[in-house]
Amino acid sequence: MIRHLSIAISALAITLPLTACANGQAKASTDTTQTYTSIYLSDGDSGRLGDLKFRLANIDAPETRSLKQRGGAKCEAEREIGFEAKAFLVRFTKDKTLQITKDYGEDRYGRLVIDLSADGEDVATAGVEAGHLRSWPHKKGRAQSPKPDWCAP
Repeated sequence: MIRHLSIAISALAITLPLTACANGQAKASTDTTQTYTSIYLSDGDSGRLGDLKFRLANIDAPETRSLKQRGGAKCEAEREIGFEAKAFLVRFTKDKTLQITKDYGEDRYGRLVIDLSADGEDVATAGVEAGHLRSWPHKKGRAQSPKPDWCAP
């Protein structure tokens, strides 16, 4: 009897957390009503809002890392325009209230993929319209077109 009770309790201890995950109760979601007043930008399409690492959804920015680094710029011109893109976004978001308007979940690097607004204006759209960012649509985490080439003439 004690053995059967022990097995039942063990099964229950395993089943309850799995049920919570299946129902989405254990998944943490981002509060889209929370606002931020400061941002750290790694480059033109990713950075941090407080402790939250993020990447802008459906957008590509020129890389700013060294040509020698994995995932870095493909040419020196890309690095130069990458720093310009980052500077534009720093100016665009300065002294504005930032808010996540849509949460797409995490990417393979653990960054939250988001749409972000600054005083109600979409950050990615502003960057594209200013010529510093390019559209790079994704669906369920998969690119729908090749990555933009920042080194092409």
